[in-house]
Amino acid sequence: MEINYPKLKSTLESLGYGVTCFNTAEDATDYLDEKIRNKTVGFGGSVTLEQMGLYDRLAFNNEVFYHRRLPGGKTPRDVCNDAKDTQVYISSVNGLAQTGEIVNIDGNGNRIASILYGHEDVYFVIGKNKIAENYEQTLWRVQNIAAPKNAQRVKAKTPCAVHADKCYNCSGPNRICRTMSVMYGPPFHSNFEIILVQEELGF
Repeated sequence: MEINYPKLKSTLESLGYGVTCFNTAEDATDYLDEKIRNKTVGFGGSVTLEQMGLYDRLAFNNEVFYHRRLPGGKTPRDVCNDAKDTQVYISSVNGLAQTGEIVNIDGNGNRIASILYGHEDVYFVIGKNKIAENYEQTLWRVQNIAAPKNAQRVKAKTPCAVHADKCYNCSGPNRICRTMSVMYGPPFHSNFEIILVQEELGF
């Protein structure tokens, strides 16, 4: 699928998002490192952010909370609670429609909850592989590509993790698709910026 980035940028800006486009993840990392200084920063669980090495870059000039980097004596729940109270929150998304809808699926719900409320600034870093043509195709992508790959990553004992081919709509205790959000525009009272990267990042 060919992505018309100027048109996508215009669509997202018309919905109220700030939008910045980069050719590479390295350029996006440099941008965020320069822009975010002396802040408290929360991270959502994200392969995209890990591939960018963003934690180490931002931790040099900020206090960063990420439940996959645990300080001594802290549990993942402790760090997720710290992350939800930060000035800045950074995440990727599971799917972005060229019509503007943003879809996320979570197991714990900490990422969705933190995205939607409470921060001064929220950044989404989105690789080209996360973009689909419309809402229906985005939802299909989230359920049948992103979710199975994430289930495999966390070694979930689910049919999608075993076969890595599609969503089986399972109901077992290891199901990781437990909450879903659809954003039609940025919530009130926070600044949302979408960072579009013309490389594949994450799932």
